[in-house]
Amino acid sequence: MDSTFLEILGLIAGAITSMGYLPQLYKGYKTKKLIDISYYMPGVLAIGMTLWLLYGIFLKAFAVIVANAFGISFSIVLIIMKKIYS
Repeated sequence: MDSTFLEILGLIAGAITSMGYLPQLYKGYKTKKLIDISYYMPGVLAIGMTLWLLYGIFLKAFAVIVANAFGISFSIVLIIMKKIYS
């Protein structure tokens, strides 16, 4: 397969995966209630995504780097929102 196609496929996959956080972030921002969100879920995901980010950096895999950088950012924002609104 063409490497450009694979890179685009990876970017699309990463974007869709990272967008999974947006409904929770939006709901938390609007309601200011994140009591049902555990600190562990975004924390564990952030650790895993950090490892994936390092993996992507070592392989110079742009799609892996971008997707996990956004995922880590969203996890951190969710943790901060939970701390502020709790």
